[in-house]
Amino acid sequence: MHGISIRLAALARPLFGASWMRFIAYLGLCAAYLQGGLNKLTDFAGAIAEMTHFGLSPAPVFAGIVIALELAASVMILLGFLRWLGALALGSFTLLATFLALRFWELPAGMERFMAANSFFEHLGLVGGFLLVAWLDLKKKA
Repeated sequence: MHGISIRLAALARPLFGASWMRFIAYLGLCAAYLQGGLNKLTDFAGAIAEMTHFGLSPAPVFAGIVIALELAASVMILLGFLRWLGALALGSFTLLATFLALRFWELPAGMERFMAANSFFEHLGLVGGFLLVAWLDLKKKA
C-alpha cells in the first residue's frame, strides 16, 4: 500500500505541487472575502444595513473595518506578504462572524435550522483552511 501511495503522489506532485496551483488554492480560499469586500465597498449603504442587521454599532465604522479586513487580509495571503497574519485575521474574522450570524441552535427545528447548521460547519472548515495556511507559512519561515 505504501508503494502505491508513493507512485500516486509522484503522479500528482507536478500538478498539485506547482506554485500556480498553490495560488489558485489561496484565491479559492479568499474568493468570498474579495467578493464580499468589493460588494460592500461598491454598496456601502448595503454594508451599513448588514452591520445594522447584526446589531453592530456604529454600523459605518464596522462596515469600514470589515471591508478593510476582507480586502487587505486577502491581498496579504495572495501576495505572500505576512501571509500567516492575513490568514489568522481572516480565520478569526470568520469564526467571530460565524458565531454572530449562524446561531443555528437558536432556530426552531426545520429547514432553516438545517441550512444554518450546514453553513456554520462549512465556515468552521474555512477557519481550518486559514489555520493551515498560517501554519504552513510559519513552518516554511522557521
